[in-house]
Amino acid sequence: MTSTTSPVTSTTVMTAGSTAPGFNWRRFFARLPLHFGLIGLAVLWILPTIGLLISSFRNQQDISSTGWWTVFKTPLDFTQFTLENYDTVINNPNYDMGRAFLNSLIITLPVTFFVLLFAAAAAYAFSWMRFRRRETLFIILVGMLVVPLQLTFIPVLRMFNTFGITNNSYLPYLGIWIAHTAYGLPYSIYLLRNFMGGLPREIFESAFLDGCSHHTAFLRLALPLSVPAIASLVIFQFLWVWNDLLVALIYVGGGRYAPLTYALSGLVNSLGQDWHLLTAAAFVSMAVPLAVFLALQRYFVRGILAGSIKG
Repeated sequence: MTSTTSPVTSTTVMTAGSTAPGFNWRRFFARLPLHFGLIGLAVLWILPTIGLLISSFRNQQDISSTGWWTVFKTPLDFTQFTLENYDTVINNPNYDMGRAFLNSLIITLPVTFFVLLFAAAAAYAFSWMRFRRRETLFIILVGMLVVPLQLTFIPVLRMFNTFGITNNSYLPYLGIWIAHTAYGLPYSIYLLRNFMGGLPREIFESAFLDGCSHHTAFLRLALPLSVPAIASLVIFQFLWVWNDLLVALIYVGGGRYAPLTYALSGLVNSLGQDWHLLTAAAFVSMAVPLAVFLALQRYFVRGILAGSIKG
């Protein structure tokens, strides 16, 4: 006894293919104004940055006499562009931008690491460890988010002076390390706690049944699964500390340990004669944060949605 199967005919294939949905032109034209609006907003948002970039390659006389958009009249005339601004900003010893750039790295990198280390450990404890007053402590932590930083400057600085932290000749950055770490922890713990609390409970329960300790669960489970939130936290914390000027002025001052933001503010003197150098200096300061963001951008969207969906 043999069984036969009916071959798939071309008519059947065409019939099946005819049910496939085609391009929805009505939906396309209906959303066209929305697309044009979003593109227009993006252009308006990036237009000042484009003008700043073009101005950074023009000499002082051209910047003062004509607008940056005039370069598009003769875009192939490369004689209207120069690297003089960048050369002055980077190599002129009067501005000491190289030292300020190094100071910003020395301040920002350790602070970002300390905040990430302490915030991740605290977020795991709030998410998966059971201890008394856990919810109360977390509510107090969330409440610290609304405390203005300016209220803490005088008491914290007096405490640092009492213990010799701000005038420490061996660790001149110790004060700003502690200050920035403390200021960044409330939001960082809140962000990571929401993400870690939304991780599948079954994974941790299975690990604990197999004899896994909290230390191992934190290093082998919580941290690898929280990479999107950690990457977003690194971006936020790095940008905040790198672009900070007020906290640096309070705990470091304007001496040889001042960060890049202080050096940028010093480019404009009382007469405003060197303001054209700010265009080049702005992009020098943007180099490292831009590299950090581009390296971690694939995790950024998932990280900022940390804790928004829990299931």
